[in-house]
Amino acid sequence: MKLLILIHVLSSIIGVGPIFFCHVLTRSNQTVEELRSSYRYFKYLERFPKIGGSIALISGIVLFFLGNYGSFTQLWLIGSLILYILIQIVVIGFITPKQNRISKWLFDERNKGIEILDMEIYIAQKQVNRYFYFASFMGVLLFVFMILKPIVFD
Repeated sequence: MKLLILIHVLSSIIGVGPIFFCHVLTRSNQTVEELRSSYRYFKYLERFPKIGGSIALISGIVLFFLGNYGSFTQLWLIGSLILYILIQIVVIGFITPKQNRISKWLFDERNKGIEILDMEIYIAQKQVNRYFYFASFMGVLLFVFMILKPIVFD
């Protein structure tokens, strides 16, 4: 049981953790070349939420069914699941499509020598950054729920 809890906690950190780094990668005061470099890193960072987040979800469900967390109606459990789902919706539904458009523009051969972002891309990049702040806020709340669960919600 302790090993499963350890796997759950570590995979949660690994799965949600990259969201907290994305602000650095999406900051607005970058040159076009720095932004290209940042987008190269996204390819590597996006693996962690896919793998870690999936393991965290599966291990959390297993822990629940093993009877470790009591009833499904507990506020911290429902809140954690809702936050996890909302983070996924923000990342998959809002951030990823904009990042794909930005990435396509950044790595288009016609834009290789350009040193200033197109206005549409600049606005999309600012939106991506705001979405990452929102996802990070939800990630912090998710960790607060999971850490304070035994103290506050029981």
